[in-house]
Amino acid sequence: MRARVRDYYSGTIERHGPNPLGVDWPNAASQYLRFAQLMKVCDFSAPLSLNDFGCGYGALLEYLNMRHAEAEVGYRGIDISASMITVARERWGSHGRAVFAVGSRCGRRADYSIASGVCNVRLGHPVGEWENYVESILADMRASSRIGFAVNFLLPHDDKPTEDGLYRSNPQRWAGFCREQLGCSVRLLGDYGLREFTLLIRMKPQKAAPRKAVSCKEVRRSPR
Repeated sequence: MRARVRDYYSGTIERHGPNPLGVDWPNAASQYLRFAQLMKVCDFSAPLSLNDFGCGYGALLEYLNMRHAEAEVGYRGIDISASMITVARERWGSHGRAVFAVGSRCGRRADYSIASGVCNVRLGHPVGEWENYVESILADMRASSRIGFAVNFLLPHDDKPTEDGLYRSNPQRWAGFCREQLGCSVRLLGDYGLREFTLLIRMKPQKAAPRKAVSCKEVRRSPR
């Protein structure tokens, strides 16, 4: 499955180059609109580190330079396609706080992780197998994020079945997984002009362990 995903995206970047079509998005406007939703998981008031899983040619850096130019972001882009990473390094080699890596997992822990579109292109795989793959991605993003992570999904059509090459889902399927299986809090974003939804997922603060009661016998008396 990962090999087919890798080959698919290597083909898109080789055919179309470093532009939205090269990562299978129709245009920059919709691509940036997705980034705007995903970035709501981040607090830009302080320096932060960010994993961009499925980074493609590094388009998120263009968005960050445009919308959060003053923010201090340590960026790491990860993509399963070596062709994508080659193009990204060529484009962003002089960026002082950006690094890129080939991989199918985030590969390091950061404050936040995001994934745009990586769960949508099913390539004809059975739905059950694809959902297992998506669960592994979300579990890795949870393990690789200190504060939170964000991901988007396509919504089902109202009047026709899902295309064989795509994966569509209702929000409850994945919001429930992140709450119940990953132990996170989830904020759902919809109605932003695209037939999809975004999940902003945050780690729940850990409860302090109850203090052990100390008996009188355990208290050492001070010498006189």
